[in-house]
Amino acid sequence: MAIGDRFELGGKRLFVAGHRGMVGSAVIRRLAGEDCEIVTADRREVDLTRQRDVEDWMMDRRPQAVILAAAKVGGIAANDRYPGSFIFQNLAIQTNVIEAARRAGTEKLLFLGSSCIYPKHAPQPMPEDCLLSGPLEPTNQWYAVAKIAGLKMCQAYRRQYGCDFISAMPTNLYGPGDSFDLQNSHVLPALLRKAHGARHHRLSAFEVWGTGRPRREFMHVDDLADALVHLLMNYSDEPPINVGTGEDISIAELATLICRIVGFSGELKFDTGMPDGTPRKLLDVSRLRATGWLPRIGLEEGIAETYRWFCAHETVMCRKRTADGAADLASP
Repeated sequence: MAIGDRFELGGKRLFVAGHRGMVGSAVIRRLAGEDCEIVTADRREVDLTRQRDVEDWMMDRRPQAVILAAAKVGGIAANDRYPGSFIFQNLAIQTNVIEAARRAGTEKLLFLGSSCIYPKHAPQPMPEDCLLSGPLEPTNQWYAVAKIAGLKMCQAYRRQYGCDFISAMPTNLYGPGDSFDLQNSHVLPALLRKAHGARHHRLSAFEVWGTGRPRREFMHVDDLADALVHLLMNYSDEPPINVGTGEDISIAELATLICRIVGFSGELKFDTGMPDGTPRKLLDVSRLRATGWLPRIGLEEGIAETYRWFCAHETVMCRKRTADGAADLASP
């Protein structure tokens, strides 16, 4: 791992791609304390899946730094139902933004990948160098392949063009701005909404997909945003760098914790006919910690804050859908 010369944000123009999504909006919040100009691209202004639109916009704005958080994302059901949308939109967005950044002379770019790029049966915790060492988890392979391509594109541009483009691989995220759609969201917000509904309707139980045995790592999106800004300023190397907490929890334990936070005292019923996905996903975050960064938001504290946010935005969040029905959490 290399720590490059510090990339100072003072006076720089920084493009946050995906500013309306959960990650992008968290990055905007984090950057509010930095002395930089933040530029964003509304979907009505530029379609990131169209190469000419992106190149024209980037050449006009000339951002000196880019955080590429725009992506089409969703849970197991959404990935399985819309594989074409997931692979096309992610490949198009990242390819267009990365190439346009090169053409516009962008000084620094941070590409946001995902922990799902690692093999289904990767060693635990998952080190960065286990990438491409085995088969992917079938339920999200389309999204994972796209993210691997983006990571490799940044590496290739470093080698051929000398671009200071880096990649960060975050763990499972949650927090304000998440999707709480029961069919297409990730596990933590889905469980929050189910527990909330069960308490509100005074149900005796609610359903949890799978066996409850898989273990997952969860990170508050504001911690991720802080880590991304830290890496943008301090990290410069070809290998991707994992971003997580270094701690995991079983889905059953997570559901129990959520019930306590929400105030639901009924039972959990596990639907073993639904897929579990990867048995365990825990990132090796030793490289990140070597840069001097640590998370600050504990899981229980973060879930409680997220639940308060959900209650305040319940009507809007529960209706958030894309035109084809898939969760679209981080699009521009």
